[in-house]
Amino acid sequence: MAMEHKLELRLSQKLILTPQLQQSIKLLQLPQLELSLTLNQHLMENPFLEEEVVEREPEEKAAQEKDKPSDTATAEESEQAFREDIEAPLEKMFGFTADEYFEERGSDGRDLGYFSYDTESPALFERNTRKMDIYEYLLWQLGFLRTPESVGRTAEIIIGNLNDDGYLLASIEEIAKMSNVDTGTVENALSIIHGFDPPGVGAKNIQECLLLQLKPLNLENTLVEKILIEGFEELEKKKYKKLSAKFKITIDEILASVKIIEGLEPRPGRNYSNEEIIHIVPDVYVTEDSEGKFIILLNDEGIPRIRLSNYYRKLLAKKNALGPEERQFLEEKLRSAVWLLKSLDQRNKTIYRVTESILKFQEEFFRQGIKNLKPLNLKDVAMDLGMHESTISRVTSSKYLQCPRGLFDFKFFFSNAIQGVEGEVSSSIVKDSIRELISRENQQTPLSDKELSEALNNLMNINIARRTVAKYREELKIPSHTRRKKWT
Repeated sequence: MAMEHKLELRLSQKLILTPQLQQSIKLLQLPQLELSLTLNQHLMENPFLEEEVVEREPEEKAAQEKDKPSDTATAEESEQAFREDIEAPLEKMFGFTADEYFEERGSDGRDLGYFSYDTESPALFERNTRKMDIYEYLLWQLGFLRTPESVGRTAEIIIGNLNDDGYLLASIEEIAKMSNVDTGTVENALSIIHGFDPPGVGAKNIQECLLLQLKPLNLENTLVEKILIEGFEELEKKKYKKLSAKFKITIDEILASVKIIEGLEPRPGRNYSNEEIIHIVPDVYVTEDSEGKFIILLNDEGIPRIRLSNYYRKLLAKKNALGPEERQFLEEKLRSAVWLLKSLDQRNKTIYRVTESILKFQEEFFRQGIKNLKPLNLKDVAMDLGMHESTISRVTSSKYLQCPRGLFDFKFFFSNAIQGVEGEVSSSIVKDSIRELISRENQQTPLSDKELSEALNNLMNINIARRTVAKYREELKIPSHTRRKKWT
C-alpha cells in the first residue's frame, strides 16, 4: 500500500472559548465568598484596578474641612488638581466609551437593587481564640506519659491517622510499617491511646468504640457488654425481641441495657472539632413592600467595589511617557480590567433576571408557602429569558436566596413534576409531605414506605410508587421504619 502526502481544504465550525469568555463564565457561577476572593486577586495582579473608597461620614468630612487652610492659593491649587484628575478618555485609546462599566441598571431598563450593611470587625480575642482539636488534645495527654521512644513515636503516628471523629483509619500492619516497628509495639501504643480522654478514641469501628466506653463506666462483664459483643447486628436493626429470645431474658432488661448504650458517644472526637460554623450568605434578597410588590436586591456585602485607576489611564494617554514594552503591558492590563468589569456587570444583570423569572413562576410560593411550589426546570427559565440552559445552571449553582419564607438554595425552586389527579405536583411538596407524615407518626408503630405511599395517594390524589417514596426518604436522610421505631 503506497503512502503519500497531500493538502486538503476543509470547512468546519468550532466553538472556541477565548480566555475572556472563560473568565466571564467563571465569574457567573462563583458564589459570594469565592467572588470576593477572585476580585481581590485581580486587584493585586492588575494595576489598572483599584478598590473604590467608601465615602466618609459627614462628621468626618466636616472635621477635615475645618482643619484645611482657607487661603486663595490653596483653593486654586485644589481646583487645578481636580482638573488634572479628570479621567483620561478611553475612546482616544481604544475607540469606545466605557466610563460606566459597573452601571447599576438591569437589561430591562430598571435599576438593579443592592443590599449591603456595615458590620463591626470582631474583637482581637474573638479572632484569635481557637480551641484545642482532637489531635492536639491527644498529643497533650501523651506528653504527660513516660514511654519508650518507639512506643511514643508510634503513638504519635496513630494519633495522626485518626479522623475527626476519633476513629483509626489505618490498620495495625500499616502503622507498624510506617513506624518501622513490630505489631506488638503498635498494639501497645494503641492500648495507651484507648485509655485517653475522650473514651472510645482510637477505635476501628463503632462497635469497638462503644465497648471502649464501658470500662470508665464500670460496665464490663455486664449485659450491656454482652449485647454489644454477641448481639450487635440485632441491636443495629432494633430487633429487641430477637435479643430477648437469644439471651433468654425479658424485653424490659434488653430495653434497660439499650437505653445505656444510647447514652454512649458514637463519635468521641466531635466535641473537639475545630471546624467553624459556616454561615450562608445569600446572594439575593427578595423583600415585599407595603403594597405587596416583591423587590429584588442583590447582596454586595464583602465584595470590593472596583474601578479603573485614573492614574494609569492618564499615564497611558500620554504619548511620550512610556516605552513600547511598558505601553503594551498597560494596554493588555487595561483590556483585562475592562473585560472584568463588563463580566461583573453582566453577572449581576443575569442573576437579577434569573431571580425575576423564578419569582414570576413561583410567586404563589413566595406569598403562601411550600404547599404552592410549582414544578419547574431549567428549560422553563431559559426559554423565558432567551438564554441557554447551561447559563441558568451556572447562575443557580451554589447560590442562595433570602426571602420572608426563609433562606433557600436556588436549586430548591427547581423540582420534578409528579402527575396527580388534579394536575402536576412538585416533588418538593411530596418530600415535605413525607417529612410531615413521619413527624406525626406513632413512633412505636412507624409508617413503612408502602404505608407512606398509600397515605400520599389519599392525601394528595397522586399515584406515587413505594420505591419513589423510599428514594425521597433517603434524600431527606430519614431512616427506615425499623430504625425509627421506639420501644417503651
